[in-house]
Amino acid sequence: MTEKTLKQDEIDALFEAARGAAPESARSEAQAKIAPYNFSSAGQISNEQLRAISMLNDLFARNLTHNLAAWLRTRFQVNLVSAEQIQFNDFLLRIPEINYVASVRLEPLGALSVLQLDLALAPPIIDLLLGGDGKDGPLRELTDIEESILGSVVEVICRELTAAWQTVGLSFSFERRQMQTQVARVISVAEKTLCLSFEIRMPHSSGMLNLAFPAVVANTILRRLTTDWGRRRRQPGEERARMGAAARRISFGCSLQLPPVRLPAGVIEDLEPGSIVRLGLAANTLPVLRVGGQPLARAQAIRQGPHRAARIERILGEVVA
Repeated sequence: MTEKTLKQDEIDALFEAARGAAPESARSEAQAKIAPYNFSSAGQISNEQLRAISMLNDLFARNLTHNLAAWLRTRFQVNLVSAEQIQFNDFLLRIPEINYVASVRLEPLGALSVLQLDLALAPPIIDLLLGGDGKDGPLRELTDIEESILGSVVEVICRELTAAWQTVGLSFSFERRQMQTQVARVISVAEKTLCLSFEIRMPHSSGMLNLAFPAVVANTILRRLTTDWGRRRRQPGEERARMGAAARRISFGCSLQLPPVRLPAGVIEDLEPGSIVRLGLAANTLPVLRVGGQPLARAQAIRQGPHRAARIERILGEVVA
């Protein structure tokens, strides 16, 4: 086998080729890591924030479902459909021509948000509140009396929002109805808003409830929600262990007692030291050990040295009367 011996000029050529290829390779690697940035995606809701928002507004939807159903005395279902960040102008484009839009003040921020309710829901709600059966009606503008009635419904919605959103320290108060031409003055049309959409279903009608929050409110909500959500999810193991150790030092009231019985008043009246009271229980009936008033186990009363004690015979799997 013949060995290949390189000449000096061939060696130099190889080194030159290697030096020329290295920068090209580095440039290719750098180009592979470069990606265009979409500035319109800045400030978008993350998955973690979306989960926190969904939990909060699912609570609002459940509370509104129960309370309005009881108030209207009919089936009333509210479900969260979406939570997204869009420009307020896009929110305005979704509002139908015949609509009910109101401004809602948020304290302590002093900011205004927008609430939009489909007018298809107005006739059955108004009919129910006036003593009717909640029948559907034609889509039309509201009279002054109907607008006042629907305003009371919006006040209930604001009250339930305040109850559900108390974790972020915001309260909602119905300000007034806004005409279509006035809505754009509440929030800047170019401002990015947090938009929440709820579907409302009634026996004879259905429609949407939409809420739009300005950026200052959205940022406050997302910051507080993310902080609380992260704190709940990322509670350190040492903290849980410390809380568990502290909980084990809590004292509970305990008692060892036989099942309750009924005695004639005459027997109780004749009680005196040395009397024997027949309880009507089987001789093998075991007392119940109760902890904090809750039955925990069947136990036998025994003596342990100079003290009374309870020997556990059986842990109870269900509540004992």
